[in-house]
Amino acid sequence: MTQQANHTDIEHDPAWRMRMTISLCMLVLLWPMLIITEFKPWQLIDAQSLAATWRFLSGFFPPAHSAEFLLIVLEATWQTIAIATAGLTLALLGAIPMTLIVNEHLSISRIGSRRMHGMARLLRQIVRWKLVLLRSVPELVWALLFVRLVGLGPTAGVFAIALTYSGMLGKVYAEILEANDAHATDSLLRNGSSRLTAFLYGALPNAAPELISYTIYRWECAIRGSVVMGFVGAGGLGQRMDESMKMLSGDEVSTMLIVFVLLVGLADLTSKLFRKALA
Repeated sequence: MTQQANHTDIEHDPAWRMRMTISLCMLVLLWPMLIITEFKPWQLIDAQSLAATWRFLSGFFPPAHSAEFLLIVLEATWQTIAIATAGLTLALLGAIPMTLIVNEHLSISRIGSRRMHGMARLLRQIVRWKLVLLRSVPELVWALLFVRLVGLGPTAGVFAIALTYSGMLGKVYAEILEANDAHATDSLLRNGSSRLTAFLYGALPNAAPELISYTIYRWECAIRGSVVMGFVGAGGLGQRMDESMKMLSGDEVSTMLIVFVLLVGLADLTSKLFRKALA
């Protein structure tokens, strides 16, 4: 009786064949990828790996807690926040002008004719490719380049975040603005308003909550990215953690990992409070 009911449910579900087909296709595609990446999770539980893991983790306890070391960690943590905030601020200064250029709703040349002039289209395409270039290079690669140019320290991290995030912000900002109703923007442009005025009074009021929410999310990502870039010498908590790992000081690494988790949690809480205030 139960088998008959299950068979009846399958017959009444018109999408079950498509679901099974998609699932099988995904498995067929996944299998060669697992082979190429040499994915062997069972290696984690063999005797040699377990012994090495125990030796590695046993040095993490107890975490380092001397007043002098905690002061160093606090300074590195504050530097990490400063790198993320300064880098994101510079990214905004680069992203906003590019957003105004690539946003088709703010095009004065298309008013009336509904088609943009050739030079306007060319300029927009050039800026779009610039946004692609900036965001396609990871901030870690930019950090490596700037460490060679300006030396070790947080300056490299600030520049790396500024370049990568200006590409990300510019692309997403333009998409958010183009997804909103363009009636107010068109009305202002037709009545002789400048692009900046049309943006501030036509496009921005409707899109402001989404723009601010995404910016806060990117700031949270920038904090995590600042720590990762520290491993290539870009300052902050990551650089201190890298130094401690090279010195095999597991207790210091443990303390910094705890601080990093708390820092990311605090950034997540801050971004959640901002989003709730905007709702």
